[in-house]
Amino acid sequence: MSRKIIYNVQAVCQDKVVSQAIVWIRDGYIEKIEADSVPSGQVPDGELIDGQGMLLIPGMIDVHIHGANGYDMMDGTEESIQQVSRACAASGCTSFLATSVSSTIEDLLGMIRSVKRVIGSEEGAAIAGIHLEGPYLNRKRKGMQNEKYLRHPDMDEMQRICQEAGDLIKMVTIAPELPGGMELIAYLQEQGAVVAVAHSDATYEEAKQAFAEGASHVTHCFNGMRPIHHRDPGLVVAAFEEEHVSLQAIVDNVHLHPAIVRMMHRLKGPHRMVLITDALQAMGLGDGTYNFGGHQVEVSGGIARLKDGTLASSTITMNKALQLTVELGIPLTDAVQMAATTPADILGNHHTGRIAPGCQADLVLLDDNFDVQWTMIKGERIDVANG
Repeated sequence: MSRKIIYNVQAVCQDKVVSQAIVWIRDGYIEKIEADSVPSGQVPDGELIDGQGMLLIPGMIDVHIHGANGYDMMDGTEESIQQVSRACAASGCTSFLATSVSSTIEDLLGMIRSVKRVIGSEEGAAIAGIHLEGPYLNRKRKGMQNEKYLRHPDMDEMQRICQEAGDLIKMVTIAPELPGGMELIAYLQEQGAVVAVAHSDATYEEAKQAFAEGASHVTHCFNGMRPIHHRDPGLVVAAFEEEHVSLQAIVDNVHLHPAIVRMMHRLKGPHRMVLITDALQAMGLGDGTYNFGGHQVEVSGGIARLKDGTLASSTITMNKALQLTVELGIPLTDAVQMAATTPADILGNHHTGRIAPGCQADLVLLDDNFDVQWTMIKGERIDVANG
């Protein structure tokens, strides 16, 4: 039996922060949480971990990440997947969805095969599944997606993709207004995938139909979609009206104005809002020139853009997105829920994303600057304080 006792921490437990907490872990799962500074009485055999008064949060879950440390998951190599896994763990993520961009079917299948080879032997954060962002997206709202790979929904192609991936497809982003889009929603639901909407020119009426058919998520909300107009409310307003629809937010002070982030939180609440990175391979490296999605991307001042100025994903990490969210005035408990609990619930992984008895011991220790001191996955600690 393996036991660990984490003490002297401020633990974020659902809707409260336990300022002096002890978290007992046995065999990779949380056994109990106590409100005390140090273990009292006879302490059983096990590893004692002093949190030095720092913040203990559940491991964050990034449902939208493309690359990190100079590696793109569309490379089709095991090393690319492992690099993202390590980078996620270093930034406080304990699991993630390996996310594609629009590509040829051959490149997409190659990415899926590389994920299948790595899953179960990750060197950092666990792979929770695959997020297909495209290729069934609208050219009018393509953003950085490469137009030459965009196409209308193709049921035969999607069946081939699902056959290769098995049950690994957890989320698919589509433009539902394209021919065959509504039918694709029904099929993806049958496969157990979360159907997300983005890179879409859907009208308010088309979006409402998609949500009625079973779409339940909006990828990088406000970005890559028809904007709000008072006579043409579009996809975003339709999503705000549907209680079951959750929204992704890239909180990097670039993709969304702070007032928009606060409005999303106010209207949807932390249980329907998800923090993501949407990071490309520049995450962890910084400024420079990168190839992403068949484009040359310039990163300057941490902002990634195509030559024409189009935003091309982000370089933010989850721990810094969490910090920025709190600095915008959103309560810490809500921000943590948006980074950990809500994505876990959307993916149906109710044993992760929270500090509670019976849950997997996926935990992160943060200092006052939200820098990661260590990440724990299934009760095993990864020291990342020195990068």
